[in-house]
Amino acid sequence: MCKRFHVPSLFRAAFAEFMGTYILVVIGNGSIAQSQLTNGEKGDYFTINWGWALGCSLGILLSANISGGHLNPAVTLALALVRHFPWKKLPVYWCAQYLGAMAASGTVLGVYYEGILEGKVGGEFRIRKNITEPGMASIFANYPAPYSSASIGLVEEILSTMIFMLVICVVTDKRYSCVPNFLQPLYIGFALLAIGVAYGSNGGYALNPARDLAPRLVSFLAGWGPGVFSFRDYNWFWIFLVGPHVGAILGVCIFHLILKKGSAETSELASPTTSSSMDSRQWQHFTTHLPKVEFQEHYQCHEENHKSRDYNTNTL
Repeated sequence: MCKRFHVPSLFRAAFAEFMGTYILVVIGNGSIAQSQLTNGEKGDYFTINWGWALGCSLGILLSANISGGHLNPAVTLALALVRHFPWKKLPVYWCAQYLGAMAASGTVLGVYYEGILEGKVGGEFRIRKNITEPGMASIFANYPAPYSSASIGLVEEILSTMIFMLVICVVTDKRYSCVPNFLQPLYIGFALLAIGVAYGSNGGYALNPARDLAPRLVSFLAGWGPGVFSFRDYNWFWIFLVGPHVGAILGVCIFHLILKKGSAETSELASPTTSSSMDSRQWQHFTTHLPKVEFQEHYQCHEENHKSRDYNTNTL
């Protein structure tokens, strides 16, 4: 009889993060590719947002029970800062997340390669720092609208990621909210959808360094070259590295230092005597301190009175 194959827990967690991030990016970037390559006939900006939202929900659903379903280096860092995640596992999670996003981007490139080839100019993929339209390279990474500045792009990315991280904290904290585990991926996916429909036109929304840097590297290797980084004189790509980390840290700090702490202090103000309902500990204390002796005496008296009556049981 063969022995049961044992997989180390950290490897399982890393593989879950890899697969979860893979699903997130392969569906998200796939929705962008389908929209661009069909000139909007089989997809538009709204379907792209839905693609990212559903990819996020499905990725979390796959990985949450094993790794926690981070799928995002910024989320992992923020949780480590508030001691909700061990620092020693952070490099492993980061590697898994970036590799998963790269594998997903390679998959999208392979599946849509024949259509992407039509974006070549003179037999080459071209992206120049002085042009405002990155062409097919925007399937993989975020590029700004012609009117967007780097400062606005950074503020938008920080704000969006902060909101996203706040929702993650609220949804997954059992003491703060009562969202069932099976609904948490949906809530988080809807948060991503809401951010996308509100803050995406200026220059896209990453909220996730792995979602932008890894696909950008794939486009660099696929033939677009250093232009994917030098776009706007290197004054754009860094936004999606810095912004998500800053936003996630702000979001987790706001939740743990203000919202959650304030909620705990408010609940402590309620007196047990004035509470309209009992928690499990109060109910257990109540049931274990019932006046058992008096109850038994009353029952015995009632039973004697019952027996003293002349009942004919055959008539019942």
